[in-house]
Amino acid sequence: MNSEAPNLENIFARLALGLDRSSSVSVSVQLRGALEYGIASGDIPPGTQLPSVRRLAQHLGLSPVTVSNVYAVLQEAGHVMGRVGNGTFVVDGGVSQHQAQALRKIERRIGELVRLGQEAGLSRAELAYRLSTAPERPGQVRVLMLGTFHDATEAYAGDIRPYLRPGDEILARTTEQLARDRPEGISLIVAPRTLSVEAQSYFPGLPIIGITLIPNEPTRVALAAISPQAQVAVVSYFPEFLPVMRAGILRFAPHITRVTSAVYDDDDLSTVVDRTDVLIHSTGAEDLRKDLRPDQIAIEYRHTPDSHAIETDLLPAIDACRGRLSDREEASP
Repeated sequence: MNSEAPNLENIFARLALGLDRSSSVSVSVQLRGALEYGIASGDIPPGTQLPSVRRLAQHLGLSPVTVSNVYAVLQEAGHVMGRVGNGTFVVDGGVSQHQAQALRKIERRIGELVRLGQEAGLSRAELAYRLSTAPERPGQVRVLMLGTFHDATEAYAGDIRPYLRPGDEILARTTEQLARDRPEGISLIVAPRTLSVEAQSYFPGLPIIGITLIPNEPTRVALAAISPQAQVAVVSYFPEFLPVMRAGILRFAPHITRVTSAVYDDDDLSTVVDRTDVLIHSTGAEDLRKDLRPDQIAIEYRHTPDSHAIETDLLPAIDACRGRLSDREEASP
């Protein structure tokens, strides 16, 4: 891999281990999901150059056509971009651009404020004092958290809510709910990266933040408690989510080695579940628990927004929305 970024060696080594060639989910879907998770979790940060198609195919033992098709899908979804003659790079979410624009606007207004203060006979110290004691008039931002399952989406919104300012609002909606009821007055959309394109189709023109999700604390604690000798079955309701689950398990429970993957509607799912010691299932596959034996353990794999991603990606985007709302309030008669 890239010698200038040796930390990526471990990332792609985990990716290779995470591909389950015996799974009913195609290797191309697994590779796409694993790369999406790496980008969403920050393991593969914005600006990172991905290995060439031929190099990654050789490293993973896959056809170059398979890797090329996966790169094309990731590019269409907006996760990566190809630069002719240079390679494929992870796309920056654009928050830093919003921040830069906001800072330039602040600098212009500070200059105007200093000039007005001088005309009024105020020193810089007096102006600074008046600025420090001025009441805040921030715009109130209405955020929409978009997800697949109602309970999980409500939980994501609940995890984000403490980071918001008083007066801000965050709503939780599933894609199914949006087809029937589309809330008004939304300033910003937050969604898992896998739903970013769908979110854009519902709210064209609105800023969309693809939030980084990691296993929540109860899930991480439960994963850490699994015996290294346990036979583990990972079952996802959606095929696209299975690589994400496997990647999370490899990251937070690397001691687990005996893992079988399955999708909820696989024909041999009952056999897979019957042979397992620990069942790790996604939200939406809870009914698998009812047929477990007393000696089997079930863990629901639940995500939570990464607090680092909230601080570095989401909050700056909310502040940018707040600034735009304040500008409109000032411009209105």
